[in-house]
Amino acid sequence: MIRELIVISGKGGTGKTSITASFAALAGKSVIADCDVDAADLHLVLSPRVIERHDFRAGNRAIIRQSDCIQCGSCLCCRFDAVKIEKLATGEERYFIEPFSCEGCGLCVRLCPTQAIDFPEQLCGEWMVSETRFGPMVHAQLGIAAENSGKLVTTVRQQARRLAEENHIDLIVVDGPPGIGCPVIASITGATSVLTVTEPTLSGRHDLKRVLTLTRHFDIPAMVCVNKWDLNPEITELIEQDALQSGAQIVGRICYDPEVTRAQIEAQASVERQGPASQQINDLWHNVVSHLQNARGGGQDTASTAANSRASEN
Repeated sequence: MIRELIVISGKGGTGKTSITASFAALAGKSVIADCDVDAADLHLVLSPRVIERHDFRAGNRAIIRQSDCIQCGSCLCCRFDAVKIEKLATGEERYFIEPFSCEGCGLCVRLCPTQAIDFPEQLCGEWMVSETRFGPMVHAQLGIAAENSGKLVTTVRQQARRLAEENHIDLIVVDGPPGIGCPVIASITGATSVLTVTEPTLSGRHDLKRVLTLTRHFDIPAMVCVNKWDLNPEITELIEQDALQSGAQIVGRICYDPEVTRAQIEAQASVERQGPASQQINDLWHNVVSHLQNARGGGQDTASTAANSRASEN
């Protein structure tokens, strides 16, 4: 049975990626996935060697073929104001699609009487399969200003599961995106369990509440860890109370430790260096494993698969 642990956070900068890298080191044998496709950075710690590269294509964008355009104006109905008219030096007009305004709805394609508008699928980024010192890794990079991050996240998860099945590995450790948007929904639906990493600040507390509302909505077992808890013990206590009231499990605290920063500079996981945070992450891992063993089995049921499909369309 393949179990899938997703490490997420309500906001960026809480230490989610550092903890994921340490989990990959402690797991011994797992498939690693980086689903933070908008700003992937797990590779900075794990130094992967890419062995496969694949284009990620999603969505369509309209392009007017000038040779067939009769400047009839049918396409000017675009509600996104993506159709532009350019005055040429000859006094003629040229109709064209502003690529960053086009939402790919295809209405102009349907209305064009001469079928002069092409509607090709777009290259939005790439996904990769790599080798790391801790095991195989699937990661991706969304293109600049590209969309469909949820669909790319789904692709990364699907490929990670394929690797786990082919290599008879029963654990997938996923570095999820921050926040509660479409990429996060695509990351967590159907997962075995979620670990939410937060920090002892008012914004961290607020964002944790939103994340736990999301995990409850999708009926996914949630665990909570407060990173750098000793910087504000009072807020840490409030965060843990909020988590318990939301039905989440408190699985650990990690203190502020300069060795974590030094590990990042050296492209190491935090547990590869000695320090109080390293030991606390070890303890956190043991607690997480215990909860994973008691959580429901991995895989996606019908409801979660449907939710994942909806998220991947955005």
